[in-house]
Amino acid sequence: MARYKRLGELLLAAGTLTEEELNRGLALQKGTRDRLGTVLISNGIITETQLIEAMQMQLGIEFIDLTRYPIPTELAQAMPKNLARQYQVVPVRMVKDELYLAMSDPMNFIAIEEARKAAKKKIVPMVATADGVEHAIQILYSNENAAKAIEDMKREAAASGENVGPALDMNFVTTQLGDDSVNSAPTIRLVNSMIERAIQERASDIHIEPRETGLYVRMRIDGVMQEILTVPKDIQSSVISRLKIMSAMDIAERRVPQDGRFNVQSRDKAVDLRVSTLPTVFGEKIVLRLLDKSGGYVSREAIGLTGPDLAHYEEMLKVRNGMILIVGPTGSGKSTTMYGMINELNTKAVNLVTLEDPVEYNIEGINQVQINEKIGMTFANGLRAILRQDPDIIAVGEIRDGETADIALRSAITGHVVLSTIHTNDAVGAVDRLRDIGCEPYIIASALRGVISQRLVRRVCPHCRKAYEPDEAELRELGLQGRKGLKFYRGSGCPECFNTGYRGRIAVFEMLLITPRVRTLIYEQRGRDAIEAELKRPESGFVSMLANGVRLVLEGITSCEEVMRVVNENV
Repeated sequence: MARYKRLGELLLAAGTLTEEELNRGLALQKGTRDRLGTVLISNGIITETQLIEAMQMQLGIEFIDLTRYPIPTELAQAMPKNLARQYQVVPVRMVKDELYLAMSDPMNFIAIEEARKAAKKKIVPMVATADGVEHAIQILYSNENAAKAIEDMKREAAASGENVGPALDMNFVTTQLGDDSVNSAPTIRLVNSMIERAIQERASDIHIEPRETGLYVRMRIDGVMQEILTVPKDIQSSVISRLKIMSAMDIAERRVPQDGRFNVQSRDKAVDLRVSTLPTVFGEKIVLRLLDKSGGYVSREAIGLTGPDLAHYEEMLKVRNGMILIVGPTGSGKSTTMYGMINELNTKAVNLVTLEDPVEYNIEGINQVQINEKIGMTFANGLRAILRQDPDIIAVGEIRDGETADIALRSAITGHVVLSTIHTNDAVGAVDRLRDIGCEPYIIASALRGVISQRLVRRVCPHCRKAYEPDEAELRELGLQGRKGLKFYRGSGCPECFNTGYRGRIAVFEMLLITPRVRTLIYEQRGRDAIEAELKRPESGFVSMLANGVRLVLEGITSCEEVMRVVNENV
């Protein structure tokens, strides 16, 4: 208890806390095992930045930005991984008999003492953000595991006088990450470390790319590709074979693309990985799509639905028959939005059936059907079978061909609610796309009730967000020419966002409700220009994706650069 009192006195002396705020924090701390600093931050009494500044000023402790400081991989030997995780500390520098230790709580004297015993060095505490420490621990020990595994694999190759061959044990699919034994095969440790790193970085995809000089590992983080690791060329085949075995693929077949999937458990996260291979001139490229199955569906607020968009969304949920389409390119969050709608429509009063490839989330109370084209279970055949199951609502994972589209539209006309996704650039483009794949205009006009078009933009980091006055070029890009006194925001880069200036993503929408006037235009086979002219009328209530993007920029949620990168419109 004395330890917490000292922290309280430190914060009082720094002027960070008042007596009243300290007493409130101590009262909130009672009955918990949390440290005082954690309680004060989680309850909004102080910020993490204020705590760090107070410690720097009162204790003379140096702050370290772990996102800008590359930690040598060999320092992982100075501190066991389990101890680093338990006490949230990470070694950052060693000078003679002194080990510099980054900590979010440098007043945790138990952690310092345990670190001293483990390292057999004098400990010099440094203060860092909690997220920075967590991230640095993951990167340091992931890099160490990868480096060790690569060295072991190269050593095995040298000893055998040839390239490391694939491990052929069909029973070695790993479901638990983070606890790999030092006796595990090097290939297992290397692949597991890559997957664990991707989960830690919130990556949506891992790209394993064979090139002339080596095997490059890149990850898509917040929609942007980042290079992570390079694996030597001579152990390329072993890494690729390991991933193919985990995915239940044929490791002997290297000439044609293959698809597979597997699951892993990393701490409290259950992650499903969908895997595809593609033969290239330098070997098979592998892409792994990560899906956090423990996350469940995302609420409408988390998706980013507000204002007119939310009103239109709620109106679409009220339809009793007809089709709702969700459109956008790959990776724009269509499936997430559809799962959100499914969850809201899922009641005991309806029979809701989904047709998916693959089934991404398991939702209680609905009937989910998995597509399997190898045995003839296509979207079209599955949809025909579902219609004999007395459904009220049908969710089709994706419309890929004219046959599926025609059956889905006719189902919507005959009294069912049909939800589906389709790849188009904008909401109006969905009508053109349905026509292109052979659907009759009168059926489209009769069945379609609404179209949700969306993209994902990165959020400006709230911790390093700074306002600035946009120049005329930026205003012109967003259609705001001549507007004076506007403030835009961008992130300068900080430990919380790992110096990208962005943290997380939000959807930007375009909601098209099929009004009687729009329905008439579709029925009469009027072109895109006629529909767009109708939507520009104020009475239509239509808000373009660019206009919604501009709103997010003016609210400081995203940046002008993000909107122009993602919203592909001519202004």
